[in-house]
Amino acid sequence: MTLTDQPAPAPRSLPTWNSIETAAAAAGLEVCAALHPARQPVQALAGGTLILLGTGTAFWPLFKTSPEYQDSVPDPVDSWSGRVVGALARDLGGTAYFPFGGPPYSPFINWALASGRFFTSPSQMLVHDSAGMMISLRGAIHFEQEFDIPPAPLAQSPCDSCPSRPCLAACPVSALADGGPYDLAACHAYLDTSAGAGCMSGGCLARRACPLSRTAGRDPEQTAHHMRHFHPQ
Repeated sequence: MTLTDQPAPAPRSLPTWNSIETAAAAAGLEVCAALHPARQPVQALAGGTLILLGTGTAFWPLFKTSPEYQDSVPDPVDSWSGRVVGALARDLGGTAYFPFGGPPYSPFINWALASGRFFTSPSQMLVHDSAGMMISLRGAIHFEQEFDIPPAPLAQSPCDSCPSRPCLAACPVSALADGGPYDLAACHAYLDTSAGAGCMSGGCLARRACPLSRTAGRDPEQTAHHMRHFHPQ
């Protein structure tokens, strides 16, 4: 048989929401948002379907067995994300994007807000409709095709029905103010003190104070790992 006699390769089947969720979960990730850029205009993309991936409850145990963690490579979570999300994109027939590796950086905040599943909290940090402020976006997959995605579960920000706004009062140095700006210097200075040990081991008190964060299922070791990279000691 000559090359011209060979049958054409079968077209790749259209991805489905369930197949993407299943593949992401097997890798320790969760589909935390999705959108159609043609219907919800965003930066950098014009059409198709965009899926945003974050860490799930299964992430940390899987990550600890990974070569990136065990070999202590620099920025192990980013390295893991590049490998795992990149492989998912290839297997599913999409293109991977990452919130690191720039500049230039992919506009993840713009994408997240456009999805209707992320909102700007009073403290100006992003809040997710189910994970609260315990957010760790590890990548995104863009598909050229449009396919069905579930509607966003909330019509408005969960902060609108949270009158106590504990995220504003939890920070011991008031680094977070209603409407911002974030006092990054005060935050880092506090983390350098012995009193900041609780934030370093358990995570930002403001993020943890969000009622939704308390049910996000984040492993304290994972949170401490991110804090060490945010504030190296």
